[in-house]
Amino acid sequence: MDKGANNINLVTPDHYIPQIVSAIDMARKRNFHLPFVYNCSGYETADMILMLDGYIDVYLPDFKFMSPEIASRYCNTPDYASYAKQSIAEMVRQCGGAKTNFNQYGIMQKGVIVRHLQLPGHIADSKSVITYLYNTYGDDIYISIMNQYTPMEGIEEDFPELGHKIAPEEYDELVDYAIDIGVENGFIQEGDTADESFIPAFDNEGV
Repeated sequence: MDKGANNINLVTPDHYIPQIVSAIDMARKRNFHLPFVYNCSGYETADMILMLDGYIDVYLPDFKFMSPEIASRYCNTPDYASYAKQSIAEMVRQCGGAKTNFNQYGIMQKGVIVRHLQLPGHIADSKSVITYLYNTYGDDIYISIMNQYTPMEGIEEDFPELGHKIAPEEYDELVDYAIDIGVENGFIQEGDTADESFIPAFDNEGV
């Protein structure tokens, strides 16, 4: 807090849930009041998220795929959407809807932001994700539509369709679709976000 942090961002933390609960208990006993953000893949069970009830202030899950075939091809998780639907429902129960709030600087203090990273050539699946989220939760959540997909060197050897960035017209089509169906609580990205700044150095610095 003294160094100006806005929150504590717990990234890919699923395997540490018991330790997280214990650590937050200890922090609160010491009068620690920053929001805790749970930054995750969406591939969690509802029971896992239930363990965090009362501990997490902002949930930041992905909703990567709706299609079992696409989820299986890229992540070997044909049941991805089933788990994402269950886990996000529990997140919204805990922190969504009328519980959502922002501070005077526009920084979320409580709520749910669901991210969707658009993949090249899969506009129909992306539309299915956005449709599901809006039809299910309306303005109870915020939807972040991301265009920052960055093809890693060599990926085209196994997945040729993923060997290029999102075309601007693909992203514009998805954003326009979200607006057309009524999404207002949303975030979009502008410009060429798919550059090296989104790729970690993987040199263990800062770990």
